[in-house]
Amino acid sequence: MTSIDRADPGILSHLLAEHRELWNQLSAVRCALAAPAPADCTEVKGIVASIQILREHLASHFSQEECGGFMEESVARMPRLNHAVSDVLREHPLLLADLDAIVSRFGSAAGQTPCADAWREIGASFEAFAARIQAHERAENDVVQQGYNEDLGLLG
Repeated sequence: MTSIDRADPGILSHLLAEHRELWNQLSAVRCALAAPAPADCTEVKGIVASIQILREHLASHFSQEECGGFMEESVARMPRLNHAVSDVLREHPLLLADLDAIVSRFGSAAGQTPCADAWREIGASFEAFAARIQAHERAENDVVQQGYNEDLGLLG
């Protein structure tokens, strides 16, 4: 039985699993974009579809955070974390908007923009998003680690 002063291992393992899935999806898109620009635009449509799937996963992840759970519990354990949690939660709509902008810009790019140009632009836009989401997840992990006084074993 977990002490009230200790984190519930189920909560932390769920958080780590969510972050692993997010990392896997980010990595898959990044790997695809690292390939040479395609000769035709079918792969542009495919990468946009992958970004839409990532966006859906992220929206679900954010919704779970916003409806209580480990962030709320972190604040309950350490009220001084309230501002840090608010900052993390405030980023959610901005991060989703970043992905929406990529999908909107490139969802119909096939045939309108040369594929190589679109591929480079998607790559640059997605790398900027990836840097923001990674910084966001680091801030989130920091809050949870402080709130639960647990080292999640995550680097950087």
